[in-house]
Amino acid sequence: MANARSPPLSSSSIKTHLQSFHARPTRPISVAPIVSRATHLREPISSKGLTSSRFKSDGRRRVSRPILSSLVGTLEENVDRDSTGTIGPEIEVRTSMWNWRGYNIRYQYAGSQGPSLLLIHGFGANSDHWRKNIPILAKSHKVYSIDLIGYGYSDKPNPRDFGSEPFYTFETWATQINEFCTSVVKDGVFFICNSIGGLVGLQAAVMEPQLCKGIFLLNISLRMLHIKKQPWYGRPFIRSFQSFLRNSSAGKLFYNAVAKPDSVKSILYQCYYDTSKVTEELIQMILQPGLEPGAADVFLEFICYSDGPLPEELLPQVKCPVLIGWGDKDPWEPIELGKSYGDFDTVEDFIVLPNVGHCPQDEAPDLVNPLIEIFVARHFDSGDFMLNQSGF
Repeated sequence: MANARSPPLSSSSIKTHLQSFHARPTRPISVAPIVSRATHLREPISSKGLTSSRFKSDGRRRVSRPILSSLVGTLEENVDRDSTGTIGPEIEVRTSMWNWRGYNIRYQYAGSQGPSLLLIHGFGANSDHWRKNIPILAKSHKVYSIDLIGYGYSDKPNPRDFGSEPFYTFETWATQINEFCTSVVKDGVFFICNSIGGLVGLQAAVMEPQLCKGIFLLNISLRMLHIKKQPWYGRPFIRSFQSFLRNSSAGKLFYNAVAKPDSVKSILYQCYYDTSKVTEELIQMILQPGLEPGAADVFLEFICYSDGPLPEELLPQVKCPVLIGWGDKDPWEPIELGKSYGDFDTVEDFIVLPNVGHCPQDEAPDLVNPLIEIFVARHFDSGDFMLNQSGF
């Protein structure tokens, strides 16, 4: 059955929809920032802008309310992605360290009211990859962004110290995330995730479902090198090559070739559709933590990790609502494969982000930030929060 599309909305209609959507007194969230940023879309939506599916591929209607689909599927304005969307005074973003099981974990935080968000980065990145999102979202949310252990400026223990069992797994990172929520955030949390961070968020929600109130997945990793997705005839060769990289000097030589400014720039040029967003600041933000002791071992350990969960295995298990956004120009995680995730009952919408690559939160924050705000506002209930008052 063809995807249902709502009729075009005017700016005044959008504002009316959002105001009525936020009318409940139990949601003390300002509509003004959402309306202001959501009505600055750059390309005409009616022809080539954001699209969303309100029906699953078998024709069954999604259980979600249609306000999000109406908004993102029919806006007629233009998005100015160079705009920061800043409204009011600047929000201070602070950095701190959290001791997790003897390891130092870096995190950033901002905001003092509203629902809590935890931003989870992808492979090779860190919490700075959310620098265009944290101060905007913190105007009406308590926002946290964390460096997964092994990445950014968190500790990078040598994986060989843990014996034959892999240490850098989605279960390890999910445990880190859940214990951060209970120890630091002390609230019910919405997970906002990019790339492999999506697997981390899903795994964490499966392990401790009472902590997670919703998940927004941005270009989640398809894990195409997972053992279950490798052709049977290629598995021995892939396994041998991974072992060669991990256990010989060739792996370190390979990493040293990658961990250079020109190489990082070339990689980012692949995954960003708008290459003007690949700035020197971004290159150094990705590169510098990768030059720290232990970073090469973490990199080689993870690229040789072909086990663990797949998104299609975790999505049916989560108990909270899931929204998926996907940059349609992602060369690493093709959208045509990702669209199948929209058919899971837990997924309330699959949003196509036009002319955006693998990292929408950084390449197109003025598309992503309003979607986060709307998704969270839809599912936020102040009575469900405050873990320290609810017996968790």
